[in-house]
Amino acid sequence: MAEKTKSGKVYIIGAGPGDAGLITVKAVECLRRADVVIYDNLVNEELLKYAPVQARFIYAGKKGGDHTLSQDKINELLAKEALAGNTVARLKGGDPFIFGRGGEEAEVLAAQGVPFEVIPGVTSAIAVPAYAGIPLTHRGLTSTVAFITGHEDPTKEQSDINWQALTGIGTLVFLMGVKNLAQITGALMAHGKSPETPAALIRRGTTPHQEIVAGTLATIVELATARHFKPPAILVVGPVVDLRETLAWFDQKPLFGLGVVITRPERQADDLARLLAAEGASVIAFPTISIVPPSDWSELDQALETLSNYHWLIFTSANGVHFFFDRLREKGRDVRDLKGIKICCIGPATASQIEARGIRVDLVPDEFMAEGILKSFAALDLSGKKILIPRAKIARDILPEGLKKVGALVDVVTTYRTINSGAKKEDLTALIEAGEVDVVTFTSSSTVTNFIEIMGEGYVLPPQIKTACIGPVTAVAAKKAGLRIDMTQEEYTMNGLVQSLIQYFKDKALPGEENK
Repeated sequence: MAEKTKSGKVYIIGAGPGDAGLITVKAVECLRRADVVIYDNLVNEELLKYAPVQARFIYAGKKGGDHTLSQDKINELLAKEALAGNTVARLKGGDPFIFGRGGEEAEVLAAQGVPFEVIPGVTSAIAVPAYAGIPLTHRGLTSTVAFITGHEDPTKEQSDINWQALTGIGTLVFLMGVKNLAQITGALMAHGKSPETPAALIRRGTTPHQEIVAGTLATIVELATARHFKPPAILVVGPVVDLRETLAWFDQKPLFGLGVVITRPERQADDLARLLAAEGASVIAFPTISIVPPSDWSELDQALETLSNYHWLIFTSANGVHFFFDRLREKGRDVRDLKGIKICCIGPATASQIEARGIRVDLVPDEFMAEGILKSFAALDLSGKKILIPRAKIARDILPEGLKKVGALVDVVTTYRTINSGAKKEDLTALIEAGEVDVVTFTSSSTVTNFIEIMGEGYVLPPQIKTACIGPVTAVAAKKAGLRIDMTQEEYTMNGLVQSLIQYFKDKALPGEENK
């Protein structure tokens, strides 16, 4: 935990509009120093991972009038925590000074002599229209833009909004404008704004759940009502709205809006999650396995003591690489002990983990599976050659047995174990019932077997939910478990898996076929 100062400090941080990638570098730096994180409803909880693991997290969200903490209580809490000597990260959606009440919080801190900094954020007023393909200014259309609150303080006797002045501004952006949509559009038209002025509502902008309703000032209320459009949403009014027809980009991504479940362990899920998110998918983490050290290191330790006796070292997973080198270091050894040993990796992802350590990989098979390794070794004379395979406790024996058949002396040592992650069935079923799951991905046989263990023997996914397996070995395990296989791919990599999803849903969208 960060070292306490005499009075502590508060960082009032703009977390951005929803896409976790839009947080600023400075905001991340401040989060990493936090003892306490106080965050709002619209903050992407993925951002909380930047805070130290020992930090305290306090939810202070406000949703639909339901306040976990009132604004006065939040103000009081900020000062209290800082005066207790804590570094406080006050994480607010969008930008804290644009309808975020950050100014009120800063006033309270200033009055009590509490040090604070304001870290601006990417405001939803700009980012959400941009993700919808709507530029707020555009030469030839408008050079003026205004940001307006969609719901003023209801206790005020008179509106602070100059409706007459707004009618002369090219682009109007109303934040939190769904509840008072009829009043907003009515006031604009009553003060001279043309009923034919283009208007769009954007809900959950910058996320894979983004929804858009476009019409005019005269039709937008009816359209929103028909779609049961709910907050949080932004209303954009002006001729730039029509540019969406040619500038839409975010919701045109091939996997946009698809809920894709990742069953990989959390520490391994990031690379697949990034690839999926880049294509517009809504990534759902449901790790079915955890990767843990072996219950006994003796096998690996003995192999490390005699490394110089081996001719080949074969890694069949990135996990094997991590645990092997971690243990090598713990035993007071390093990469110099690998001198003269050739290294084979089952695929490019595993090879990249070796190369990141400054070590050259001698062989990666064309087929990223045990059978591919055996084919690659077929032309080599392995008679009497000693081969070390550091791998999971439970794995197929086809590789060591195949090597032994051609005369190799093979040592298979347990380097890590895969165990049930303890994930809860009800967490996934709740998402399925809410219609948020479209695809479940499996990246190894163990993710399949533990998925069934968690969901229950004989569990069958609803027919509308598709399954994707990274290769034939995983697909065989899935079939044995009674799962339907909708997608496999020729390239047994994370990128190959994502490409198989893209192709599958592209084919579904062809004329004459049902689209999602």
